[in-house]
Amino acid sequence: MRRGFLVAVLAAALLPSLAARGDDARPNIVWIVVDDMSANFGCYGETLIQTPNVDRLAREGTRFASAFVTAPVCSASRSALITGMYQTSIGAQNHRSGRGVEKIRLPDGVEPLPALFRRHGYYTAVGPGQGQGPLGKTDYNFEWDRAMYDGADWSGRKPGQPFFMQVQLSGGKQRENRNWLATVRKRFVATSADGVSLPPYYPRDPVLLEDWAAYLDAVRHTDRQVGDVLARLRREEILDQTVVMFLTDHGISHARGKQFLYDEGIRVPLVIRGPGVPVGMVREDLVSHIDLAATSLAMAGIPVPKAMQSRDLFAKDFAPRDAVFSARDRCDETVDHIRSVRTDRYKYIRNFLPGRPHLQPNRYKDAKSIVKRLRDLHAEGKLDALQEQLLFAPTRPEEELYDLQADPHETRNLAADPARRETLETLRKRLDDWITETGDQGANPEPTAMYDSDMKAYVDSPKPEEAAVIRANIALMKAWAAEGK
Repeated sequence: MRRGFLVAVLAAALLPSLAARGDDARPNIVWIVVDDMSANFGCYGETLIQTPNVDRLAREGTRFASAFVTAPVCSASRSALITGMYQTSIGAQNHRSGRGVEKIRLPDGVEPLPALFRRHGYYTAVGPGQGQGPLGKTDYNFEWDRAMYDGADWSGRKPGQPFFMQVQLSGGKQRENRNWLATVRKRFVATSADGVSLPPYYPRDPVLLEDWAAYLDAVRHTDRQVGDVLARLRREEILDQTVVMFLTDHGISHARGKQFLYDEGIRVPLVIRGPGVPVGMVREDLVSHIDLAATSLAMAGIPVPKAMQSRDLFAKDFAPRDAVFSARDRCDETVDHIRSVRTDRYKYIRNFLPGRPHLQPNRYKDAKSIVKRLRDLHAEGKLDALQEQLLFAPTRPEEELYDLQADPHETRNLAADPARRETLETLRKRLDDWITETGDQGANPEPTAMYDSDMKAYVDSPKPEEAAVIRANIALMKAWAAEGK
């Protein structure tokens, strides 16, 4: 067990029990949840840009160096986060599902976190963190009651009432919006593409380099927004009575990031600051983003539901995870079924539909300039052998195994290496056990009625050109399924 974890547990044990205090002393809980962003912050080792606000948050609290999401896409990740449950256990694994006439309802005993907080006297809100307005992003794949949120900002609460606030920031989503980027870059000197370092599976092409520089400027803008939220809490003299949790919903949106189970897609920043949180601590143990649910409830003195799969990260009896699990299922119209288990050293990925390519047709992904450019470079024969293999092979291996110490970019699949057979079999069994123990509902294909119901919302798009692409992709998905591909 690591020294950092031991110190964190001992420090938490010495703190007075928040549950034993009166209601007036209960802390506020603020989640700052960012879209489409990996851990490209100074406190995580990023050197090309400065992120003083998130870095300060880390100095004043606890930074988790090995935090992972259970899904590499917004709605599935957020459905898991807000319930403290694997999205695969509650039927919320398919991206933007339950949006048509067919609906998804949570299992008995599972309740969204805001409803739990509200029932225990907290004011609940979701918004931008800078005042009242419409409710912020939720994106849950199940039916939920809007009344579980009292408003869009904590300013609507009663005097002295503790609050649970989800601050939603757009993060990396806007980086291809040129007007947005131009406005943001008026506040600082734009990051130069010349200094950008890309993973080896991406070519050093001007389009990709400029895009990554724009992404880093989105990180800088996000850091400023975090600073604005913290400044408001200080101005209102409630920062020291507030637990702030900073995280993202998944990694960068890229060809091997968002929608996929490589670390680029599932490894995220996680920083927690506030009463009861060790200061200046770096936790190296593996944590899952669903753990924020139980952690938040415990800090508020609210009982954690027995059915919840989340763990209180600061509990006296906290047992560190020796592995984290993630899942990729349908994203928009594109059907897939991938599972992974990750330990400190190894990542095991199972592709249940290996006959399909890595970059399946997907209207959302294919509209991005970086994916368009990669497809052009592929067609022109300008990618190297590694890039061709990882991005454009016509099929995928059934199993992937990576030694993350020797190969942090996950480029050398060791699944067929006889020397790693024992590791492969161990992780294969771990994944099988997890699928069974957690009741992975993605083990069965999505019902046709649900798929068609959700797809109607896409093909009814006001943009005819988008609808035409989606219809073609839907037809391809159904043809592949009929072929058993």
